[in-house]
Amino acid sequence: MSVSTVAATQTICAQLPVLGRDVTVPLVTGGEVTYAALDYAASAPALQRVWDDVAAYAPYYGSVHRGAGYLSQLSTDLFENARRTVEEFLDCRPDDQLIFTRSTTDSLNLLAAALPADCQVFVFETEHHASLLPWQDARVTYLNAPRTPAQAVETLEQALAARDPQGPALVCVTGASNVTGELWPVRELAAAAHSHGARIVLDAAQLAPHHPVSVQDLDVDWIAFSGHKLYAPFGSGVLAGRADWLQAADPYLAGGGASRKVSRREDGGVDVEWHDSAARHEAGSPNVIGAYSIASACKALTEAGFDTLVAREQHLIEKVRTGLAEVPEVKVLSLFGDDAPRVGVISFVVEGWNSSHFAAALSAEYGIGVRDGLFCAHPLLRTLLGTDPQTQGECGAPEAAPGEKSLNAIRVSFGAGTPDEHVERFVGAVRELVTNGAKWTYHTENGRCVPAV
Repeated sequence: MSVSTVAATQTICAQLPVLGRDVTVPLVTGGEVTYAALDYAASAPALQRVWDDVAAYAPYYGSVHRGAGYLSQLSTDLFENARRTVEEFLDCRPDDQLIFTRSTTDSLNLLAAALPADCQVFVFETEHHASLLPWQDARVTYLNAPRTPAQAVETLEQALAARDPQGPALVCVTGASNVTGELWPVRELAAAAHSHGARIVLDAAQLAPHHPVSVQDLDVDWIAFSGHKLYAPFGSGVLAGRADWLQAADPYLAGGGASRKVSRREDGGVDVEWHDSAARHEAGSPNVIGAYSIASACKALTEAGFDTLVAREQHLIEKVRTGLAEVPEVKVLSLFGDDAPRVGVISFVVEGWNSSHFAAALSAEYGIGVRDGLFCAHPLLRTLLGTDPQTQGECGAPEAAPGEKSLNAIRVSFGAGTPDEHVERFVGAVRELVTNGAKWTYHTENGRCVPAV
């Protein structure tokens, strides 16, 4: 069974259209402007293709794995076909399992719950909290931030060589930093892990939307990512990889769908036989729309061609980096240096400015949406800024005086669907704010920096 959509037959252009590209927002200085969404690293806008596909399916929505009716059967087919589409997108091994979750965070917590007893986990302090924190119940070794890709591999090699050689071990690493956008040497880290008898899980939340990701080519054991960063909203994510640890673990959530057979014992208790398939960790009614939206995004990105998308994104990266380099007060944050390969994620600080104040002015006076703060990567920001990051600053005054270190940062991020005009407006706005200051006054309200009325 299938759902026919107009979007499925559209020609995909290099600059994939996204939903909301024509939205206008008011400015505190008067008038309106087309909104420049430059916060893709937090949540990317939905591809128009994804929205159209979901809208076409919505009238046929039904229960999954639960009913004999036509709509239930169609929805089940749609859900399982989405699983196969994402498996192809990730180039999974034939015996891998792909589990639909709520997000990258959910995926990595699921894997953490499935770790064998006495598993050792190795994770760099540079990770997003989603991949830094789920391992609290395991024996965790936190590795210092490397300053080159080669140092990352060397640091991991040394840590694994020094470990107790007995028992299971897992390495968790990002594919692209959510702070600096820099690409990590995943293939080399996987080789290092395997040479020491460890497995590796890849946090591809920031990598999969920007670059092709092959489980087999990178030789990772698991991969996790989120739909909302892959231009697919509706609250779904993916954990894909080796089945053995997942099959040996109790279900992440107990309930319908995860169980194959449930029976009462003579003593009054309950015996449960769990599924060995992905259903083991997909208890409850599956998020079929979320899964379908991820599959739709995977198809759209594949059809557009990552070579074209990467080249387009690199063009935008150069525009932003060149423009920021012309403003002496701006310092771009980096672990691996200016020449490191990266995706469209760039963080920076502005001398003498509070990051929340600067981001609020970009939004209120220029209609530009960026992110400010610590980006759920506090240890990494501590390393990059050389300070103890603060969760909240006073937005009405400079965060740091000239010559002093900033406490937080600003992040601009983009990808498919971002037009040149948006990054050009951003660069021009940064230059104007630094040169002339904000046109409005701002204050903290409910923990956010907002224009003062």
